[in-house]
Amino acid sequence: MDKKLGLIGCGNMSQAIIGGVVSSKTLLPEDIIVSNPSESKLKEAHDKYKIETTTDNIEVAKVSDTIILAVKPNKYPEVISEIKDYIRKNTIIATIAAGISIGRTEALFEKEVKIARAMPNTPALVKEAMTALCFNKTINDDDINKIVDIFNSCGKSEIVDEKLIDAVTGVSGSSPAYVYMFIEAMADAAVLQGMPRKSAYKFAAQAVLGSAKMVLETGLHPGELKDNVCSPGGTTIDAVRILEKDNFRYAVIDAINTCTEKSKQMSKNN
Repeated sequence: MDKKLGLIGCGNMSQAIIGGVVSSKTLLPEDIIVSNPSESKLKEAHDKYKIETTTDNIEVAKVSDTIILAVKPNKYPEVISEIKDYIRKNTIIATIAAGISIGRTEALFEKEVKIARAMPNTPALVKEAMTALCFNKTINDDDINKIVDIFNSCGKSEIVDEKLIDAVTGVSGSSPAYVYMFIEAMADAAVLQGMPRKSAYKFAAQAVLGSAKMVLETGLHPGELKDNVCSPGGTTIDAVRILEKDNFRYAVIDAINTCTEKSKQMSKNN
């Protein structure tokens, strides 16, 4: 039986996408097939989601309407060479690897193929991903809707021009690492003041989660939301003073700029 979604690779991101589409009922488990060289990963995915699994990438290529290439960037030439003669004319190929452009993917297939490039981040594992999407010229509106539904099932997505993908890597793809460092530092400060570490992580993480929701749901400028917390002569504005003195915002901007430039270099090398 043909599958609506095939995934090549069964790592964390692949399983996050499977979990999203199954739990949201975007697709039924029987509509999904995943391949991987590791039998243990496949057993884990089958036991958890009741999907079909295989160690044969060609089998996925033959039966899938949409294929997500969920392998490391250095594996793309090998995997695409293996499957390119078996995909169907209208199959959508979705890539999620950093540094692999749509043009590079098209060149590897050596024929006209429908390509969607996606840049999700690791919060997909808790269905809170932010995914950038861009498409080649062969993709139509129905194809776009299919891909948007898949990635919205594990968070939010937005269609962007491919030239912005490197900026997306800096501000979204890699930024969970920066946020985890911020949460860890806030928790360390609370522990310094006598708070148990478990409680410190909970207070810090929930504060970050709630603040992010305020930005997304109120539509207010982050600066205005910051001002609303800063009472005249109060504790918060004194803390803000220290962050400004220590170049907090400059450090964040510089880190994201560095990450973006590294992403651009990786794209050139691929």
